[in-house]
Amino acid sequence: MTAHPMMDPARYLDEQLTQASPDLMRTMLRSFIDTLMSAEADAVCGAQYGASSPERVNSRNGYRHRDFDTRMGTIDVAIPKLRSGSYFPDWLLERRRRAERALTTVVATAYLLGVSTRRMEKLVETLGITRLSKSQVSEMAKDLDAQVEAFRTRRLDAGPYTFLAADALVMKVREDGRVANVHALLAVGVNADGHREILGLQVSSAEDGAGWLGFFRDLTARGLSGVRLVTSDAHAGLVAAIGATLPGVSWQRCRTHYAANLMAVTPKTSWPWVKTLLHSVYDQPDKGSVHAQFDRLLDAVEVKLPQVAEHLDAARADVLAFTAFPKEVWRQVWSNNPQERLNREIRRRTDVVGIFPDRASLIRLVGAVMAEQDDEWTEGRRYLGLDLLGRCRLTPMPGGTDPDDPTSPAGAAQSSVEVNSDLTMQALTA
Repeated sequence: MTAHPMMDPARYLDEQLTQASPDLMRTMLRSFIDTLMSAEADAVCGAQYGASSPERVNSRNGYRHRDFDTRMGTIDVAIPKLRSGSYFPDWLLERRRRAERALTTVVATAYLLGVSTRRMEKLVETLGITRLSKSQVSEMAKDLDAQVEAFRTRRLDAGPYTFLAADALVMKVREDGRVANVHALLAVGVNADGHREILGLQVSSAEDGAGWLGFFRDLTARGLSGVRLVTSDAHAGLVAAIGATLPGVSWQRCRTHYAANLMAVTPKTSWPWVKTLLHSVYDQPDKGSVHAQFDRLLDAVEVKLPQVAEHLDAARADVLAFTAFPKEVWRQVWSNNPQERLNREIRRRTDVVGIFPDRASLIRLVGAVMAEQDDEWTEGRRYLGLDLLGRCRLTPMPGGTDPDDPTSPAGAAQSSVEVNSDLTMQALTA
């Protein structure tokens, strides 16, 4: 390959645009790099390439080829060799690491898309990059880890967080030479500005009381306050952890999860009409009508299905907790369905990976997806209007408690460092 010591930029650009090659930018960049390196080598030699001059102190001795990875693809760079000494373009390449710094964004995007290291190599090949070293992947991972850690440990200072939803997703991780199921614990809240905000992410070996208790303790330590209602499923450890860390807060049992629980105790032949009556409860226009329809449901199953009636009666207060708030927010708080879009997006990214090599990689990917979603929510429209949110905060708490009032039992308990020992033990043993 011969370098080009002289070049008319205007003429060259006109020729390239006329040809309209699909690799136009790559070809132009390669030619510009070759020209610059040739000029620099000429300066080292003291004379232009091929010219006879008394000022020459060195001469060329062929080329050595190096791959230079750019956003436009991998370019074959021909570095001039000298007969004595050596020449290396430090302004272009770094010794032992030749990838362009902008490659960081490519690898970061690959991680956000949920691409494993092996599949990431295929991805960058489609971008025109022929090789991706493990050291490059490792460095990009460090950049993402720092961003995700900052997001996960930030202060929760946008409260009060009137509504909170908690959920868990099961993931597969390699640990101790085997594939193990772990649980990604997630929490989403509605902040004082009416926007949804992702509050936390932790990975636990099991969805038990100890895991949830540690999760909620972390949220409160980072500033979680003003919670009026928590929506979740009925896992005993989760419910006990809510009671231990957020005393006096109402708990809404997710209506979707509860329907699945009720179906498990209902005879298969009876489930269609029981399900219809259960759904009719949520279709009522006001609090009084909701409770009246729930009474009709109990009356309908009491004689024929006593086990179902007992199940419904025991869950009544938790399933209908949403009725304490204005009707305009019922759909947003009576189930975890609003969070399902986030869960589906996490699943879409993580399913590409399949089995994570370790917990750190799981947190890296899920945390990056959540941070991305959090930015979209912040920049988007309000989830709840400020007037509606204000009305929700006027709703009396159970037993007359108010976590925002330090003189109330709930407020005093929430501001205290001590956590109720009975509830804590219940959470740990659940």
